[in-house]
Amino acid sequence: MRKALSRLLPPLLLPLGLVAPLAAAAPAAAAPAAAPHAAAPADTAFTASWGTAMQSAGPTFAQQTLRQIVHTTIGGTSARIHLSNAFGTAPVTLSDVHLARPGANGAVDTSTDHTLTFGGSGSVTIPAGGSAVSDAAAFAVPSDADLAVSFYVPQSATSTWHQTANVTNFVAPGDQSGAAVLSGTQTNTNTSFLAGLDVQNAASTGAVVAFGASITDAISSSFGAYHRWPDLYSDRLLAGGRTVGVVNEGISGNGLIFDGGGQKATTRFQRDVLDQANVKSVIFGDDVINDLLNSNPPTLAQIQSALGQLAGAAHAQGVRFLCSTLTPFKGTTGWTQSREDVREAYNAYLSTASSGCDAVNDVDAATHDPADPQSYLPAYDSGDHLHPNDAGMQAIADAMPLTV
Repeated sequence: MRKALSRLLPPLLLPLGLVAPLAAAAPAAAAPAAAPHAAAPADTAFTASWGTAMQSAGPTFAQQTLRQIVHTTIGGTSARIHLSNAFGTAPVTLSDVHLARPGANGAVDTSTDHTLTFGGSGSVTIPAGGSAVSDAAAFAVPSDADLAVSFYVPQSATSTWHQTANVTNFVAPGDQSGAAVLSGTQTNTNTSFLAGLDVQNAASTGAVVAFGASITDAISSSFGAYHRWPDLYSDRLLAGGRTVGVVNEGISGNGLIFDGGGQKATTRFQRDVLDQANVKSVIFGDDVINDLLNSNPPTLAQIQSALGQLAGAAHAQGVRFLCSTLTPFKGTTGWTQSREDVREAYNAYLSTASSGCDAVNDVDAATHDPADPQSYLPAYDSGDHLHPNDAGMQAIADAMPLTV
């Protein structure tokens, strides 16, 4: 478990009425107590353990192997992956797909290697705009740990991707998916075609999706350290004995009202939140900051209407809709008092019955400077007055509820 950063402010939660618990307490388990290749009972539901929000216009690959690192939140006895061609303009074929525990510099432990299939086939062709889910593979998935997913791209294909993976991934020539050590590798810091990993865990009480923009995507956190607030929040859940998957569906530059970094929140909400395996709750975060920084910012009424769309869609599927207040951004380019006024009005609106929020996580109170509430506490400021540093990420994670 990653060591928690020192807390400089106490966590805050503003409940609205009676809401079912986010997750019932369950015995903590760093990894499932099962034989290395034992499968979960067939009737155990899959739960999302890792995911990333997909975007258009990724890199093009041809006759290359991609080996990409994912970081689990909860473990399980069986795994499956999600592949995406959501923004492709032509079908894409991916083959020789492997799941294994990673080693250093793109290597894998071949004793843990499993070949994944799709309807029993070793390859899958995903239509333009489509996605694919692998067959379940008996695999002892550890919690809070890295896994490597490798596959071969035989023909030229422009990827659907996530631009900021915050981890090093690997590309190698030819089909080397099953190799312990890749040769001729190049590296990147994005994720292509790979959208999610689910596990079977009989103790799981569901998944929560962190849905937002760059603060959720955590572009200002330490690279490769898993100090993003959703990672740190998962640490708290695991330490508290709760078997809850946490899926980070943040996109840097994303907005609620406007397209920008990826499709706007109202467009991508179904795919990135409601389609996640065994999702029980969503935490809506920082998208509205990008709307306020737009050259033509929306009115508060427009923001309220779009927020209501998200809440209504979540509730229609029985998913709890948790809202986070907006962190301060005074001092950044684009800040004005009129935009600040809307931020404060939005934060206040979240606590009203008409907002649709089942609870409010007051990350504004957890991160702002008590002497200047429109600004970050200096100890939490990454330096750009917009994004939190690692300590600020911890303060946000601490403001999230273990139960509502």
